[in-house]
Amino acid sequence: MPKIIAERRWATGQILQLIHGDLTEEGVDAIVNAANAYLEHGGGVAGDILRRGGSRIQHESDAWVRTHGPVTHGSPALTGAGRLACRHVIHAVGPVWGEGDEDAKLHAAVSGALHLANEQGFTSLALPAISTGVFRFPKAHGARILTGAIVEYFESHPSAALTEVHITLIDELSVQVFASEFRSRWPESVLPV
Repeated sequence: MPKIIAERRWATGQILQLIHGDLTEEGVDAIVNAANAYLEHGGGVAGDILRRGGSRIQHESDAWVRTHGPVTHGSPALTGAGRLACRHVIHAVGPVWGEGDEDAKLHAAVSGALHLANEQGFTSLALPAISTGVFRFPKAHGARILTGAIVEYFESHPSAALTEVHITLIDELSVQVFASEFRSRWPESVLPV
């Protein structure tokens, strides 16, 4: 059962929530897949999305890459969601730690996903801790960049269609790291246990 760990609301009606739960069970307009450039959904979050959503997601991903080429950090791909509870999957490519310019690439991946969601008229989006798993981006550093990119987006787009964003994490360690980031930005945002 998903649990809201922290929440930040803006006067504009925008909401950012930290959720301890399974991204693949989110009933939002779209979830973000932490993808690789060729949308080969084998392990990590991508593998979970494919297992839960079905092979249609991989078929649509393959077709996207054939048409558009590899996905870049700032320009994510969009597919249907197969059997998932959400309607769409946005495939964002985060950096592999050690490849260079990782901060800018992670910021671009998150910002690109937010912009694409808004362009599609989506009002709700859930994303994982992009790059902090198999791509080895340090969790606390990733939490700061990922949360900062969402805050920046909300504050620079107060009338955007996209008004609700969840950072949905399944593992306890990531939840603790992101809760610490929320607490450092907004001490009142972390909800009592």
